[in-house]
Order: sequence, then structure tokens, then C-alpha cells
Amino acid sequence: MITFAAMDAAEASLGRAMTWAEALWFRYSRSTPDYCLCFQSFLILFATYTLAPLPLTLLELCVPSKMTPSYKLQSKVRLSPVAFLRCYKDTAIVLLLLTFGPLQLVAYAALKVSGMRTGLPLPSSGEVVAQLVAYMLMEDYLGYWFHRFLHSEWIYDNIHYVHHEFRAPMGFAAAHAHWSESLVLGFAAFISIVAVPCHMITCWLWFAIRGIAGVEIHCGFNVPFSPTKLIPFYGGAEFHDYHHHYGGKWNHSNLAPLFTFCDYIYGTHSVYRNQNSKIAKPKDTANINLDKEVGGSKSWKED
Repeated sequence: MITFAAMDAAEASLGRAMTWAEALWFRYSRSTPDYCLCFQSFLILFATYTLAPLPLTLLELCVPSKMTPSYKLQSKVRLSPVAFLRCYKDTAIVLLLLTFGPLQLVAYAALKVSGMRTGLPLPSSGEVVAQLVAYMLMEDYLGYWFHRFLHSEWIYDNIHYVHHEFRAPMGFAAAHAHWSESLVLGFAAFISIVAVPCHMITCWLWFAIRGIAGVEIHCGFNVPFSPTKLIPFYGGAEFHDYHHHYGGKWNHSNLAPLFTFCDYIYGTHSVYRNQNSKIAKPKDTANINLDKEVGGSKSWKED
């Protein structure tokens, strides 16, 4: 929280006039406790999870399947409205319980100890970009090994199978997971911020970007005009859809959450590469209704 009651006092402390962004931040945050600013990180993440999947969800539900085969990665699979609603409802309940519980309590303390800033001056654009790149790389490396651990037999059968329920994923499936997996992933998202302290605005941007990226790689569509295609070594929806389509505990292919570095370094890209980097399409000629699709190791042991 900014300790200055008046803008003149804040500018005197800075030794210069505020930028328009700093003036906006001053008006917004001067009477808001740091605890509340930290909590808004989770609100941004939840809003991202709720809103980002909507365009492609409406595309899948409202546009006839014959009009989207070139964009839909598993073109013969059509999820029902009930499946979308169930996925969102179950996931939203878990996220809200964790947000109002352990994540907020521990996250705020960790960020304060690490040196999270909420005052003025605001970080430069170069600082923000450098920190976001560092967070992405750290998240990708940690996420790769955590995901690999989740595919061990006991962990998969009891925890990670929930996330793999939708073998043809959609945006709302990005955070669809067992509560314990969501809890650990929530803490893991803060490790990079604690290691490289930033301003609260950068934290908000990181949560928004990470939420959008999670939705994008689970969206089930290969959108040709997506700006993520301009990011070097970014895996994207096609890369991760392969992991879900050939799901199961023994599938150790395409494990990294964002980039392809770790999969190439540790050899977990080889099967995908041998498939000429193309998602295999279901062989059925009829559309598949996944309203009653049940995931987990019990059904996938037969795959």
C-alpha cells in the first residue's frame, strides 16, 4: 500500500512528476492494503480462467462440426454443453476453495518476505519483460518435472487422472484437476516470483499470462492466426493436445507446460516427432459425444 496520502507528497518522494500509469496506480492502490492487492492476483487468474475459454467454447458448441475440421485438433470429437458446464463448475469450486484458503494465506506471507513491491515507482517495461521471461522459463522447467512426477503410477491413479479426464481437452480443462494437484501447482506458480521479486503489477500480469497460456494449450483448436505462433519454441495447443489424446500414466510425451525445451533435452518429444508433429485424428467417422466421458486410470488401462 502506498503510504502517501497526497499525490504531491508521492511526487516529492520520487523527485519527479508521476507518469500517467503511476498516477493511475496511486489512485487505485493508496488506500488498498497489500493483502488485498495480493488477493486480486487470484481474482485475475480466476477471471482469466472463466473468460478466456469462452470464444472457442462458443465456436465448438454453436458452429457445425463440418465448418471447423481444419482448426479442431480432434475434429470428430464434440463435447456437449453439459460436459463444458460440469468441467467449469467442478474446477471453479476447487479454485475458489483454494483461493480463499491456503493459497492466499501462504502466498501473501511468502511474497512479503521475498520483497514484493506495491509502491512507487512502477517498474520499467524492460524490467517487466525480463522478469516475465524469467518466470516463464522457471515455470516451464519446474512444471516439466512436476508433470513427469504426476505420471508415476500411484500419483497418476489417485491424483493426475482427474486432469486427463478429457482426452480431447478444451479451455476449461486447463485447471481441471484434483484439489491436491491444484494446490501444489498454485504454490509452484509463486516459486519464480519469490526467487525473482517483482512489483505487484508484474505479478498480476504473470498470473494473467499464465492463465491465458494454460487455456490456450488446452483449447483443442489450432488457431492459425494465434500470436503465440510467433513465440520461439512455444509448444501450443497442438503440442499439448497430443499428450492428452494419447493420455494415460505411461504417456511421457510432451510434458512441458509452455515451451518445448525440456521435452527435447530429455527426449520426451521423440514419439511426437516420429508422428511428424501431427495430432492423430480419431478413426471414428461419427461425432463422439463426451458428455459421459469418464477419465482416470481405470478406463485408460484398456487403451
